[in-house]
Amino acid sequence: MKSSSNKILFGTLLFSLFCAIAVYVYVLHGWTIVDALYMVAITISTVGYGEPHDTSNQPLLRAFTTIFALVSTVATLYVIGGFIQMLAEGEINRALGERRMTQGINKLKDHVIICGFGRVGQILARDLKQATTDFVIIDTNTARLREAEEHGYLVIVGNAIEEEALQSAGIERARVLATVLPDDTANVFITLTARDLNPNVEIIARAEDPSTEKKLLRSGANRVVLPAQIGAARMATLITHASAESLLTDADNVEELNTVLGTVGLSMAEIHIPSDSEFASRPLREVEIAGGIGFLIVALHRKVDGAVIRKPDGETILQPGDKLIVLGYNAELPKLSRRAQSDHRITYRGAQIKN
Repeated sequence: MKSSSNKILFGTLLFSLFCAIAVYVYVLHGWTIVDALYMVAITISTVGYGEPHDTSNQPLLRAFTTIFALVSTVATLYVIGGFIQMLAEGEINRALGERRMTQGINKLKDHVIICGFGRVGQILARDLKQATTDFVIIDTNTARLREAEEHGYLVIVGNAIEEEALQSAGIERARVLATVLPDDTANVFITLTARDLNPNVEIIARAEDPSTEKKLLRSGANRVVLPAQIGAARMATLITHASAESLLTDADNVEELNTVLGTVGLSMAEIHIPSDSEFASRPLREVEIAGGIGFLIVALHRKVDGAVIRKPDGETILQPGDKLIVLGYNAELPKLSRRAQSDHRITYRGAQIKN
C-alpha cells in the first residue's frame, strides 16, 4: 500500500502530465495557448462554459476531451484520497500512540508519578531515568509533554487535581507521588486527592512559600521540599567548601552549581573587566548594586598576580583584566556583562555621569 505522501505526489504528477498533454493536443489542432489552457480549465473544473472552438466536426478531439475529463477526474480523486489517507494516518497513529502509552502505564507497579513537568519536574524525570526508576508524568501543557515524549517518558495530558488523571497514572499501584507544581494551592489539592485514592503512597510535595509546609503535611504529604531553601543551602555548601579556584576552573563544579541555581531562576557567570569598562578602577560594590537589582560577587580573579579572592570586600578596587564570578538572576546577568564590556559614562565639566 502506498503511503499518503506518495499518493499525493503520484497523483499530482499524473494530473500535471495529462494537463500538459491536453494543452499540446489542442495546440496541434490550431488552437492558441490561451484557448488550450481555457479548454483544459473548463474541462477539469466541469463548469460547463462553451468551448472556445467548435469541435462538432472533430470527433477525435471530442473523444480526447472526454478521455481527458475522465482521467483528470480520477487523478484529482487520487490526490484527494491521498490527503484523506494522510489525515486518517495521523489520527490512527495518534490513537495507537495513546494506546501504547496507556498499555505502558498499565504495566507499571511501584512506580513514581510526577505531577508537573516544569523546571523541577524535568530535573526529577531526568534523574529518575538515569536511576532506571519507572515513572509517569501528568501535566496540562501539551508542548512540554511532547518534549517529554521525545525523551521516551510516559505521559498523561490532564490536571493532576482530578481523580481521573491520577487513576490513569496508576495511583493505586504507585510507590511515590511527587507533586512539583509551582502553585502551592494546586500541590495541596493534589496531595489531598492522592492520599484519598491511595493511603499508602508516599507523597513528596513542593512548596514555594514556607508557610505552606504545614498545610501540605496536614493534607497527607510525607515530605515537603522547598527548592529555594535547598538551593540556597546547596549553593552555600558549594561556595564555602569548594576552593575559589575551582569555581573558576572546574567545569563540573560550575555545571552542578548552575543546575541547582536554575531551579530558582538564578545562575553564575564569569564577568570580564576590560580596561575601558565603566567598572575598571571602581569599587566592587558598584557591580553589586548595578542596575538596582543586586548581584552576589562569589570570587575575584586578579590578572596582575593571578590571585583568587573569595567573597571580596565591596570596597575592593577592580583592576583592568580582572575576572568576577557573579551570582544573579538569569535575565540580569547578560545586562551586567554588556555593561562591563565598555564605559557607558559621560564626562561633563570634569564630572562623570552614567549614560
